[in-house]
Amino acid sequence: MVDIAFIGGGNMATAIIGGLLRQGRAASSILVIDPSDEQRQRLSQTLGVRTQAQADAALSNASTVVWAVKPQHFKEAASAASPFTRQALHYSVMAGLRTSDMARLLGTPRIVRAMPNTPALVGQGMTGLFARLEVNAAEKQQVQTMVEPTGQWLWVDQEADLDAVTALSGSGPAYVFYFIEAMTQAAADMGLSAEQGRALALATFAGATALASQSNEAPAVLRERVTSKGGTTYAALSSMETSGVKAAFVAAMRAAQQRAGELGDEFGR
Repeated sequence: MVDIAFIGGGNMATAIIGGLLRQGRAASSILVIDPSDEQRQRLSQTLGVRTQAQADAALSNASTVVWAVKPQHFKEAASAASPFTRQALHYSVMAGLRTSDMARLLGTPRIVRAMPNTPALVGQGMTGLFARLEVNAAEKQQVQTMVEPTGQWLWVDQEADLDAVTALSGSGPAYVFYFIEAMTQAAADMGLSAEQGRALALATFAGATALASQSNEAPAVLRERVTSKGGTTYAALSSMETSGVKAAFVAAMRAAQQRAGELGDEFGR
């Protein structure tokens, strides 16, 4: 019998389903609704879950419904699914869509909204979570159990805070990839191969992140410890400060936060 249903079977849904299966959940208890023949075939063959192209009464048995469609497709998908899902807890990984708009279209306020990021695909994600007041403590724990295999999570008290989460961790992997690109380019400019530059950049980010995670000291203190006045690191950081890199970086995340709010306005219409 179906216990959890996914509306949309893309990468994030696949990451969550994979985690559920690793926890011991039976593949036969998971149903994925996706109009794509290719997606359904992939999910059936690789994960063994049940799939179908359209919503129907099979959803009535689901205690949890995970929304993983593109936000612009939600209204149409909700119209088809809502007659069968009012009994369920709804969990959304859709960017921008606010729970008030979801509740109006789904006919239930029992909604948890999440902002995951792509490292969830390798179990290293960070997911921001917001629960409406109608979601009880046991249901919040259920959500945490579902998120756990994909990485870490952070609850916020106000839904608007998810816009900031989106700007920091939701979009954050792209910032890291951007810096890795720059370091790889610099390596080539300085005579190293692209492969050498990539290896150095990836190992440096992984190592620095691990050190910061395991240290109780602030990032500024860790930075100062590798910055001798007049040395190479000092020269690099001084160049960045002169170029306004930190200010531009902060401004970029504020732009992402603003855009997240705008998307909520657009998708809620």
